[in-house]
Amino acid sequence: MSSEETGDEPPVHGSHSRPSTRREKWEEYKKSPFVPAVVLLFILAAAAGLFAGSYTYAMANPTPHRIPAAVVEGPRTPYADQFVQGMETALDASLELHRYPDEKRARTAVADQKVFVILRSKGDGVVMELASASGATVSELLAQTGKKVAKDVGVPLTVTDLKPLQKGDPRGLALFYISLAAVIIGFVGAIQLSVHARALLPLERILFTAAYALLGGFTIAAVVDWMLGALQLPFVESWMILAFTMFTSGMVFTMFNTLIGRWAMIPTWGVMVLLGNPSSGGAVSWPLLPSLLGHIGRWLPPGASINAQHTAVYYQGHQFVFPYLVLAAWALVSCTVFWVWRHRHPGGRDRTPEHAAAAS
Repeated sequence: MSSEETGDEPPVHGSHSRPSTRREKWEEYKKSPFVPAVVLLFILAAAAGLFAGSYTYAMANPTPHRIPAAVVEGPRTPYADQFVQGMETALDASLELHRYPDEKRARTAVADQKVFVILRSKGDGVVMELASASGATVSELLAQTGKKVAKDVGVPLTVTDLKPLQKGDPRGLALFYISLAAVIIGFVGAIQLSVHARALLPLERILFTAAYALLGGFTIAAVVDWMLGALQLPFVESWMILAFTMFTSGMVFTMFNTLIGRWAMIPTWGVMVLLGNPSSGGAVSWPLLPSLLGHIGRWLPPGASINAQHTAVYYQGHQFVFPYLVLAAWALVSCTVFWVWRHRHPGGRDRTPEHAAAAS
């Protein structure tokens, strides 16, 4: 019998009996996987452009901004001053001259990486002593410019290399590549821990980050030195620098993951890759980078890693504490932020069934 015949009211089906409103449709859409997917479309497109732009801006057309050079005082050839002036003119006043009383002190300045080249008189000509290990791009620029200036001035020029690069790394890029590997694998490892080992407790997460950093750093050094023979590394020191870099990079991602959740990759990629690697001085020496990048790079983990690694390999006995302090500061801040706000991190697990019951 129909509802009219029985006199009963027709059943009310609520919201299922009417089309959804725009507000309801928008709420449903926000909960769907399409929102983060659409956001990622724009983020990835922007990241691709920024990635290409940052590296092109820093490396495509390296221009000298400030090249420290040592000038040895003492007896001068008639054309020595003209040669130095010609170098300053040719390099557009980018040569920053530091005068030393003798060659010994000038070479100490090279070992301390205070200067990139020594200019001194010898006989009737001029000697240019380069340090390719301090920066292959800078040494190449100085050598080319010096030969041209010497020809214009008419002065005999002798070019020597005090700190040549190793045979397996003629362009000086191997240290950049191994540091880049440590940086990228460092935060990729932290991402994988957050996905596949989500239940790790805060201390466990820090310890596992340190563990894969130690193992990864060893593997990078072993492959480059023992297997490929591209570089002769001071193995333990280089291994520790790589491990320190990898741990710092992993904890930087963990810090951002704690603060902003699933979008942590954005600031991590920005700091470590878009800004950190082009400004690190690994592919293009700092004096040839845009001046702002040259200063920023020293304060970021990739630049600190390359700085420490470069000195360990080529300037034994002249290591600086600054790059280690930079890595330590980033690692300490990242660990502290993660630990203080660990309750916000998307991972972790309850320690006891009672805690689980209380949470539910």
